[in-house]
Amino acid sequence: MPSYDYRCDDCSKRSIIYKTYEEYGETPVECPHCGSKNLQRIIGRIRIAKSEDARLDDLSDPSGWDFDENDPKSMAKMMRKMGNELGEDMPAEFDEVVDRLEAGEDPDNIEKDIPDLGGGDDLGF
Repeated sequence: MPSYDYRCDDCSKRSIIYKTYEEYGETPVECPHCGSKNLQRIIGRIRIAKSEDARLDDLSDPSGWDFDENDPKSMAKMMRKMGNELGEDMPAEFDEVVDRLEAGEDPDNIEKDIPDLGGGDDLGF
């Protein structure tokens, strides 16, 4: 059965409501939290399947990066995008670095705190 995301305009809570295709748009929805009928449908994100080659092509074009190397938050946004495009599990240090950049921390301070950040002989670099 399909699920639909809604936000209640009265209590501001989000809900997932299950309806059959026949019910959708025909039967009224009600907030399971407060009982209000004043809900708005939230359209979720969509995903587009890309081949690995297409993802790497997107990353190889610097014009699409749109980041300021002097702004930690901008760097974090670009790093998250690259991590998502690669589609691989990143090490825990990656998330720590990006979280700290998103908080506006200076990259030099992060590098001092995590000296082995760039890899090492154990990774074959």
